[in-house]
Amino acid sequence: MATTADFRNGLCIEFNNDLYSIVEFQHVKPGKGGAFVRTKLRNLKTGKVLPNTFNAGVKINIARVERRPYQYLYKDESGYHFMHTETFEQTFIPEEIINAPDLLKEGQEVEIVFHADTETPLSCELPPFVELEIVYSEPGVKGDTATNTLKPATMETGAIVNVPLFIETGEKIRVDTRDKSYSERVK
Repeated sequence: MATTADFRNGLCIEFNNDLYSIVEFQHVKPGKGGAFVRTKLRNLKTGKVLPNTFNAGVKINIARVERRPYQYLYKDESGYHFMHTETFEQTFIPEEIINAPDLLKEGQEVEIVFHADTETPLSCELPPFVELEIVYSEPGVKGDTATNTLKPATMETGAIVNVPLFIETGEKIRVDTRDKSYSERVK
């Protein structure tokens, strides 16, 4: 058992019979009335963010979660298969709990978050940036660079990412996995 004084970003708590991660919180002490804590909670199963207010000093249950390093192996009809990088134990997880499944390529290092008490996977997080090769992109037209124009490009994993006009087929780029956007060209 913990109280609202123990809140910090990333803390996993049990709330409404589900697991939530604290995205952000703010302790508020108004001039009149009792203090309270305003929070934004992310559901670890669905990914939805909901605002909630706790009275100061309220008891909460902290959920134990573990982050474990895994390597992506392959995908088949049963799900995405991963191997633990230290114990070489294999597991598979459904597509719904992966934050960017279309950016996964074989051999990619990821972190899978497990609920420590039940050993169930809660989410699979790719690193913030991945390097991918462009397999197809329309050629850019000379003279179209006056504005910050983007064109769609197909990556080696099948994902489509909007890139600047000067990027061509065969180049490697760094892609932000949080919003699937172009970051920079890789040399």
